[in-house]
Amino acid sequence: MTVSVRTVGILIFDEVEVLDFCGPFEVFSVARATEKTNRDRPLFNALIIAEQASVVRCRGGLLVQPHHTIVDHPPLDILVVPGGQGTRRERTNQSLLDWIATQDQRTSLTTSVCTGAFLLAASGLLDGRRATTHWGSIDWLREHHPAVDVRSDERVVNEGRIITSAGVSAGIDMALAIVARLHGRATAEATARQMEYDALPSGLLASFSHAAATPAEHRH
Repeated sequence: MTVSVRTVGILIFDEVEVLDFCGPFEVFSVARATEKTNRDRPLFNALIIAEQASVVRCRGGLLVQPHHTIVDHPPLDILVVPGGQGTRRERTNQSLLDWIATQDQRTSLTTSVCTGAFLLAASGLLDGRRATTHWGSIDWLREHHPAVDVRSDERVVNEGRIITSAGVSAGIDMALAIVARLHGRATAEATARQMEYDALPSGLLASFSHAAATPAEHRH
């Protein structure tokens, strides 16, 4: 049976936190099928997307050339919205917020890392839902988005088809949990092993197991 390759769109913008988007990118680009008939075939097509086609200056001065812009990318199955200092500006960028809201109607999963939750919240996607963000921004999210049930004690918050994660490295955990949901725990563990990433709580993978999460694929 042919393995379905899902397209992951990872948003970036000036002053985006590097590991917020590079961590999930690494997970999705490394993940491979473990079944004998499909072994070593990619499971995801990870794409970096920005508002403009020009080079993006990330935190620390890293320069990144996006694959696509928000107007020319292919259809996405999964959206990843990272955080960083740039979210302070982008949370008032209505063009970008509208794009995020539109993608949420088309994707199977909409996710955030760190203060990327600010952009989901500003798009209205977290109202009435549990969510998390970087520990240093928990109070801000609570104050400015009282309709969101902000959790300070969870590294990854699974609300079905919307998933938020805490700061920076938590995005790796979230991406691996998504791999577990879509392709099984063994595939997620093999991906983590390939990355030599051994800090992932086993309970998180179990909570995102493929069988348990099947209903989460339905749109709201």
